[in-house]
Amino acid sequence: MNNLMNIIEGIVFASGDAVPVKYIVEKLGCTIKEVNACIDKLKEKYDEESGIQLLTFNGKAQFASNPKYRQEISDVLTPIKEKEFTKTILECAALIAYKQPVTKGELEDIRKVSCDYAIHTLLELGMIEPCGRKDAVGKPILYVTTDNFLKRFRLNSIDELPDYDELMEQIAQLNDTILREEEDSAYLYKKDEYVAEDEEEAPPAPENTQKSEKNAPSVTEDGFEVPEFLDGAEDVIKIK
Repeated sequence: MNNLMNIIEGIVFASGDAVPVKYIVEKLGCTIKEVNACIDKLKEKYDEESGIQLLTFNGKAQFASNPKYRQEISDVLTPIKEKEFTKTILECAALIAYKQPVTKGELEDIRKVSCDYAIHTLLELGMIEPCGRKDAVGKPILYVTTDNFLKRFRLNSIDELPDYDELMEQIAQLNDTILREEEDSAYLYKKDEYVAEDEEEAPPAPENTQKSEKNAPSVTEDGFEVPEFLDGAEDVIKIK
């Protein structure tokens, strides 16, 4: 029974989404009574004081964070999600502008990550709209930019978009900057185990490398430099 409980625990954790109990019964060849008994034990393991709780509803099981710690969890995770979502939305907005009409699947083939949230947000902002379906398997929806897209990005027409390769290079540099910041943060966190950051003397700033305020690129609240084409987008795209 303990072995079955551990397996069910691993299944529900790895899924991330709600798992139908009937699938567990079918695939593991156990009884519904055995699965329910394991779920009851897991609920005891992840009690009211635990950071994680096991929820059961409509014949499904799913792990969720304890609402008791909602504020603390939000304080840590929200800035991380906002950073990633903002980057994703900006990239998808640029790609749709260049590749339109384009499907969500085609965007994901280019970016190699899910674009569900970005598409949903851009639709809510009225910056893109469906324009039909592609003549392909599944008839996926095609998306194009709207007049609101031009207005929000201060363009008179799509013809004013900069060179595609140039913009993609800027976005690649943006992603590299994000990666370096994350690596630096991880390094400082590890280094802090031995030497406090405030005990280290900050290196002097290199001469003649500071950008003038006039020519400095726009920066989002997350600290990311925004490509010139996307200037102003940070005032529009906010993650609640």
